Amino acid sequence: MTTFTLIGAAGYVAPRHLQAIKAVGGTLVAALDPSDSVGIIDSYFPDAHFFTEFERFDRHVDLLRRRGQKVDYVSICSPNYLHDAHCRFALRSDSHAICEKPLVLNPWNLDGLAEIERDTGKRIYTILQLRHHAAIESLKAKVDVRPDKHFLADLMYITSRGRWYHVSWKGDEEMSGGIATNIGIHLFDMLSYVFGPMQRSVAHLRDRERAAGYIEFSRARVRWFLSIDRNDLPEAVRGTKSTYRSLTIDGEEVEFSEGFTNLHTRSYEEILAGRGFGLDQVRPSVELVSAFRKAPLETEAGQLHPYAEKFL
Repeated sequence: MTTFTLIGAAGYVAPRHLQAIKAVGGTLVAALDPSDSVGIIDSYFPDAHFFTEFERFDRHVDLLRRRGQKVDYVSICSPNYLHDAHCRFALRSDSHAICEKPLVLNPWNLDGLAEIERDTGKRIYTILQLRHHAAIESLKAKVDVRPDKHFLADLMYITSRGRWYHVSWKGDEEMSGGIATNIGIHLFDMLSYVFGPMQRSVAHLRDRERAAGYIEFSRARVRWFLSIDRNDLPEAVRGTKSTYRSLTIDGEEVEFSEGFTNLHTRSYEEILAGRGFGLDQVRPSVELVSAFRKAPLETEAGQLHPYAEKFL
């Protein structure tokens, strides 16, 4: 049976990893989180050992390894700024890593992780679930069969967050990377996956609640807007939904609001089959959001997402 440990068991995304581990026939042998609010584990792996201190977790994992019971995978759902360190821990423990996005906050951290992969022979995989979404797979197929076509896209993603967000590590840009990184990274990965390498990126808006910009990929020009403020939800859904996604390609809506339920399980299945997404697939989106954080704010005619205009 494939064995797992989990770092970040009390976080928002941890239940999706627990469900995926169960679905692929794995077993969770140990979990770590500074918070002990992890009763969700009982629904999946009630016999898993649990630790609130990294040092004791490290000692337990090392003991298993020395007993010949090494862990196959370390699943990482910790705060973004710790992903790099926890991936290194996994590989040094003779395990592969399965890490939530963003894998790292800065591109140069990927170089160090690549060295550790070479030294240990172990791999680091990232959850890029939108690449498995049926609507996105269909969109990529349509784009691929028209190699001479250059597309125009508008992307908007609003996902409501309460006041707690800015009190938590997610509201600290040094820890989360800011809105574009923490909220948008999977969308930027999806765009580069569908439309090819980024050629140019412009930053229009960057604050605690929102981010907006313009990206030229090899196959598309994209205007984008992100927000965590529920007051930015369109009137048509305000009060009935807390999340709104919209992607239009040449004026035609691409529906991908549904179908997210089992994407983490699909990701785990692909990883165990040897087809997971590694460092090379992660790099484009990490480079994009890292550059966005440092870019001067500017605007040019035709580049600004229509929804972003009122915030400038």
